Amino acid sequence: MQGPGRRAWSAVYVIPGSRGVASLRIGIGDADLLAMRANVEDAIFRPGKPDHSHDPDEQRSARGKAARKLIPRSRHAELELRGRPDPLALLEEQARSRVPELVPLRYGRMAASPFTFFRGAALVMASDLSRTATSGIRAQLCGDAHLLNFGMFGTPGRRLIFDVNDFDETLPGPWEWDVKRLAASLDVAGRSNGYSKQQRHAVVVEAVRCYQDTMALLASQGNLEVWYTRLDIEAAIAEFTRTFTRRELVEATSAVAKALRHDSAHALNQLTEKVDGTRRIISAPPLIVPMRELLAQRGMAFEAAIKELLDDYARSLPFDRRVLFDQYRFVELARKVVGVGSVGTRCWIALFRGADADDSLFLQIKEAEASVLERFAGPSTYPDHGERVVSGQRLMQAASDILIGWGRTTVDGAPRDFYVRQLRDWKGSFLVDEMKPKELALYGRMCAWTLARAHARSGDRVAIACYLGTSDSFAEALAAFSAAYADQNERDHEALTNAIRIGRIRAETAR
Repeated sequence: MQGPGRRAWSAVYVIPGSRGVASLRIGIGDADLLAMRANVEDAIFRPGKPDHSHDPDEQRSARGKAARKLIPRSRHAELELRGRPDPLALLEEQARSRVPELVPLRYGRMAASPFTFFRGAALVMASDLSRTATSGIRAQLCGDAHLLNFGMFGTPGRRLIFDVNDFDETLPGPWEWDVKRLAASLDVAGRSNGYSKQQRHAVVVEAVRCYQDTMALLASQGNLEVWYTRLDIEAAIAEFTRTFTRRELVEATSAVAKALRHDSAHALNQLTEKVDGTRRIISAPPLIVPMRELLAQRGMAFEAAIKELLDDYARSLPFDRRVLFDQYRFVELARKVVGVGSVGTRCWIALFRGADADDSLFLQIKEAEASVLERFAGPSTYPDHGERVVSGQRLMQAASDILIGWGRTTVDGAPRDFYVRQLRDWKGSFLVDEMKPKELALYGRMCAWTLARAHARSGDRVAIACYLGTSDSFAEALAAFSAAYADQNERDHEALTNAIRIGRIRAETAR
């Protein structure tokens, strides 16, 4: 995070959750409150044109204060579950549009633990969040902001940064929904790691306070300064050296080194083999199934559909990136199962060759369905869900993959949307399941800082900061919410394992 002169600030200042942020004091009377109520409740976010774009700061501050009067921060502790839809029915509903033979694998991965269930249950939580109180202030959401959807990747300038890295569910909506999913994921992860109730509470409160303090700081910055702000991994490691033990520092630097090795060359060695002097994608069904095997199952129409998709993707790229992409020649495609929640969607990897055999490019082609938030936050304004994902990613990330794009083709008898990105571009993550409370607390603050910066790019950061204020009211409310939701998540996970045991749901694990 950089800025000239007195406006300079850094991750070292923000990540620890400094409390030295001046509060904004705006007087507001009952008449003003009534006059602004409609604006608070009817705020509509339009991509590229936030509803606050030209409002003076005083009006934006008053909007946040008015929202606080309408929806007190303590109300965010509430979790209304009476009459909620059956979570297993929601999962089965999602499964109808997915590849049938892969759905049991998704259930198998979700059944592994309450944390893996939480990762795959974005639709379930979106349904539950739609029943919670919100301030009426909107921003572009990740839509699935659990702590494993953050990580490291390379910028076009070849710097390693920390950012949100999954946007399948991105959509404009109440900013609280992202924060609550992140906070709940920290409590769920803490339980998985064996933390006490007090330790989990402290981790969640620290993360939410960091979101709150970061939003207050960003509210005082200019638009370009907010837009250029990023979390450099070097800055984070500098923070580690002051607060971590030698062992913890070694683990952190090891994760960074591993991320730097995750590039196309690494993917080439891991995912291909030489056959008669030519690189071919390995076959490891059901996780990796090369195109030559898919063609045997689906016929030549599938090959034509893939060509149509790649042509459509190329047209979505800016001119300079298309010139780069055109210098590569398509070699082979394979279906590759990824993640937990994404299992069963149509996901492929495509191998391309450049100047020579060592100049390879791997692209990931991933199906983009309607966001799980749409039925609760309103439909996407984009005609193509691949474009929705790409646009949301560009809006929220500090820097995006230079080859990210989208396309559409007909697969399995229906037109389907896809987005395309590099398979590995210095992508890396930290081992959350091995973190001690102090480590998870720092990681949670990194995620919360990143989420606040992402929301500040599109949402009314001044109104959000004024709504949050400077007290611990919101953080304590979210800690209570997260504990209650983690309880419910355990019950939902148990319901899934029971359904598998009695045969209602078929689950498999990868061979």
